[in-house]
Amino acid sequence: MIDQHRPGRYARIYAQLRELVEGQSPGLIAAMATICAVLHHKLPHHAWTGFYHVAGEDELHVGPYQGAVACQVLRGGGVCLHSVRTGEPVIVPDVHAFPGHIACDARSQSEIVIPLSQEGRVVAVLDIDSHRLAQFDEDDVAPLQCILGLLQPYL
Repeated sequence: MIDQHRPGRYARIYAQLRELVEGQSPGLIAAMATICAVLHHKLPHHAWTGFYHVAGEDELHVGPYQGAVACQVLRGGGVCLHSVRTGEPVIVPDVHAFPGHIACDARSQSEIVIPLSQEGRVVAVLDIDSHRLAQFDEDDVAPLQCILGLLQPYL
């Protein structure tokens, strides 16, 4: 069941991140790390919150994150690469039903991936996993995209 208070939480998180990131961060990596830390600790359904950077046509490299040890390199498939290829957010209520899912943590049950683009090209994705099924829906997309918008000056 998705938290009914999540829209208010996103609004408060955005306001906090805006103060922490907008014009304050020394660069992209620091801003990403701050976003991960705040999202991960303010939203209890997050088991893993992090970024993957595009490192080639079919490869992603882990960036700042919070949670269990991550896959350092993603190749060939998975939810994150699907988001890179389509340029669209991807919501997966059950990761075991997603063809080609890459399991970095066997406890992950659901996932959302939001692409970060520069000049129309995806350069990274925000990847969030939960240990519970169906923890993300369309209502998560716009607030997360808004939060990623804070990174645009650093791209």
